[in-house]
Amino acid sequence: MSSSLPDPAAAPASGPVTPIRGVQPSFDDLGTPLRDVTFCVVDLETTGGAPGDSGITEIGAVKVRGGELLGEFQTLVNPAEPIPPFIAVLTGITDRMVASSPRIDSVLPAFLEFARGCVLVAHNAPFDVGFLKHDSQVHGYDWPDFAVVDTALLARRVLTPDETPNCKLGTLAKLFRTTTTPNHRALSDARATVDVLHGLFERVGSLGVQTLEDLQTYSSRVAPQVRAKRHLAESLPHAPGVYLFTDDRGEVLYVGKSKDLRNRVRSYFTASETRTRIGEMIGIASGVRGIECGTSLEAEVRELRLIAEHKPRYNRRSKFPERQHWLKVTVEPFPRLSLVKQVRDDDAGYLGPFTSRKTAERAMAALHEAFPIRQCTDRMSRTPRMSPCVLAEMGKCVAPCDGRIAPETYGEFVTALRSALTVDPAPVVKALDRRIDLLSADERFEDAAVHRDRLSAFVRSSAKMQRMASVTGCAEICAARRTEDGGWELHVIRRGRLAAAGISPRGTDPRKYLEMLRASAETVLPGIGPVASASPEEIELVLRWLDSPGIRLVEMEGTWTCPVSGAGRHISRLDNAHASEDHRAPSERRRRLRPLGATRAS
Repeated sequence: MSSSLPDPAAAPASGPVTPIRGVQPSFDDLGTPLRDVTFCVVDLETTGGAPGDSGITEIGAVKVRGGELLGEFQTLVNPAEPIPPFIAVLTGITDRMVASSPRIDSVLPAFLEFARGCVLVAHNAPFDVGFLKHDSQVHGYDWPDFAVVDTALLARRVLTPDETPNCKLGTLAKLFRTTTTPNHRALSDARATVDVLHGLFERVGSLGVQTLEDLQTYSSRVAPQVRAKRHLAESLPHAPGVYLFTDDRGEVLYVGKSKDLRNRVRSYFTASETRTRIGEMIGIASGVRGIECGTSLEAEVRELRLIAEHKPRYNRRSKFPERQHWLKVTVEPFPRLSLVKQVRDDDAGYLGPFTSRKTAERAMAALHEAFPIRQCTDRMSRTPRMSPCVLAEMGKCVAPCDGRIAPETYGEFVTALRSALTVDPAPVVKALDRRIDLLSADERFEDAAVHRDRLSAFVRSSAKMQRMASVTGCAEICAARRTEDGGWELHVIRRGRLAAAGISPRGTDPRKYLEMLRASAETVLPGIGPVASASPEEIELVLRWLDSPGIRLVEMEGTWTCPVSGAGRHISRLDNAHASEDHRAPSERRRRLRPLGATRAS
């Protein structure tokens, strides 16, 4: 199968042609430069020191961006309580001054609109922001998720005792020679805080703080030994890829992926990283390696492969291929189901892989419910002379052990079983549905739920294996997808394994680039089973990308199909059955448990 990519000559030619890795990263990739951030510097005067016990008497705010004044906000507020005499002396705000002023519930909407989309700045921010958030909650206003910068905290991080004896606003105003002298009135203090903020920007700028994210790092409680390791990220590029934290012996501690390697790694040394295990890892780490990737799929695949290779102790998602489990239809005169850990070239039927033994056992129980093959583990000759077990007496086994059934007749059950594994699971679905119906009618709801879980384990594993077997059966699939800048994202997939990935820049011939990728792609030989060439996780990533919008199949060697009557057609009904049970009240859930094939109640 083949499909042509469009001729690059037909693509619009507006703007210069630039390779994908030469594109200037966006602010989302690099962080938000401080010059482009709109700050709302706010100050309050109150009747006391605690929200709830005290009220706001004045709000003053100044909006600035890039050193330019954008607007000011100032109003007195009636606190609905007497102003203590010492507060009146300190601020100059008296009861008479605020008697005709609006209450805080009338002022808050105007302030929130003024500050919309800004980063809030305050000197001793927990005090001012605490009052505003409390009153917003009391009066039913949604408090926006403002980013907050505390100039007092930032000053304590940046300035030394030799420069200033303390970090009070008045002291900092003298140090930075503010144009407005703070006087315990809201607008004046806010204006002075603006100058203090800009003075602090000059100090931290020389330390490499150029973005809002860097600023928040400096104004947060980050251990000095953690902040000191920020240099580990400096050698990494602003590009997508995979990063590996290593210790002083070179052992890989953690593997991750990102669209921007430098920014992602730098975030590990900021207050935004709160995971205890990762904090422990950062304390041990002495180096970071970065591997650039051309596409997001390549980065995801590389991450999986590196985790499987190094098994880093701080990756919770470490994959252990040796822990896979398979159900096997044995090859012997009277075959049975067996739980094994690998697929062999022995003409046996297999179902899997299962990530846990428990799930595999559930799927096995579902198959035994539908097919009365033997469950004993003894080896049998073609003419066995053994005593039947209790399962034969219960009608759950056709009992080949005492010779009552010929190998050819028994083989018909085995053939139907193998067909259910790889082609059509309908016999299993019908058998389990009947069983669930009977148990529910007898109000044995817990037992019915057990059978439903068994059915779910079987159907999902069968659907997964059919999808994987289909794509791994193709010797090669070449697929492409448009990039945002007009180029092409190209992948060469061989037997389910990502063999090559790259970007064809806008304006170049993607067909020629694809041919170069194919020539240099990894050689992948056929193996045994649906996951011989790649891990199940990698195949799932590849399938998810192939199923995503905008994918074009360019070349294909093989047949990529799934059976129409396969397990995949039962997945949606299975999900609906589970969802309807989860949303039903507990009493209703106990009263009624629908089988997979049942019609959903309106």
